[in-house]
Amino acid sequence: VGVNLFYFCIIIYLYGDLAIYAAAVPVSLMQVTCSATGNHSCSVADGTKYNDTDKCWGPIRRIDAYRLYLAAFTLLLGPFTFFNVQKTKYLQIMTSLMRWIAFILMIILALIRISRGQAEGHPSMAQLSGIRNLFGVCVYSFMCQHSLPSLITPISKKKHVNKLVLLDYILILAFYSLLSFTAIYCFRNDTLMDMYTLNFTNCDIISVAFIRYFLGLFPVFTISTNFPIIAVTLRNNWKTLFHREGGTYPWVVDRIVFPAITLIPPVLVAFCTHDLESLVGITGAYAGNGIQYLIPAFLAYCSRKDTQLVFGSGTVNKHLSPFRHTCWIVFVLLWGFSCFVFVTANIVLSEPKL
Repeated sequence: VGVNLFYFCIIIYLYGDLAIYAAAVPVSLMQVTCSATGNHSCSVADGTKYNDTDKCWGPIRRIDAYRLYLAAFTLLLGPFTFFNVQKTKYLQIMTSLMRWIAFILMIILALIRISRGQAEGHPSMAQLSGIRNLFGVCVYSFMCQHSLPSLITPISKKKHVNKLVLLDYILILAFYSLLSFTAIYCFRNDTLMDMYTLNFTNCDIISVAFIRYFLGLFPVFTISTNFPIIAVTLRNNWKTLFHREGGTYPWVVDRIVFPAITLIPPVLVAFCTHDLESLVGITGAYAGNGIQYLIPAFLAYCSRKDTQLVFGSGTVNKHLSPFRHTCWIVFVLLWGFSCFVFVTANIVLSEPKL
């Protein structure tokens, strides 16, 4: 039961990932290429709020352009779901390099604008209606822990591994904090876009056209490289969930059915909505809740019982956590359940955005 619940959480989470990615790339392309004035590179983030029914090119509306880009994205990257994606080392190095460049550029540009007295952001002290999306985004940001196994495994001497992991998380926190706080003070709340990079496609922010296009199209490059990897991961999770010892799948099921059920649902979700804020919030709040709180708590409880059976109750583990008491597990479970109830109530009571 625990294993099946784990796979269920992972699958829902990866479906949310793919839906967000499938929507983010067409949104970025639509925002950069569609313009009411014809000046594509300077009118994206000028504070104007566009509707999906506004014109993009001639008779084609913005929502039509978005769906055309979505169709192209699906046709170009969707077929990778039917194959294995391997040897992506250099692709991932290039993606990581582009992320570093984009993050540093956005932080520096926002700081320059704030230092010149051109900052427009005046954030309120608190806004309770945003807690649902805040919780979802916070859980979604927890994805940084996905890299922990690849960071820790190659280390032969793990004596100082705690300090290294602490340094890693301090670096992550520093980047999140710099990016978030420079954003809320640099831009007005009503002009902040779901894709933050699009706020830097305005000529008033940066006059260099290459940088504007690089930041505006940054999600296209990075997400396009990650989409096939996540799709193949989801497909393999489906296979593992239904796998039976010694059994094999028919060719049609293995090569057609599993890739199809992996690719079609997120594309349909992205076709129906491109509200990235809600997609991230809901994905993080539900599937992320299970991955971050519920599954680890049950896993810790069961593994401690198993350890006592294997090594005996008198064995001392030098790597014991300071949170080793069972009360912490109960606290995490209660916290996860209360977050689930709160987010659900907030979605029901607030105006639906999807």
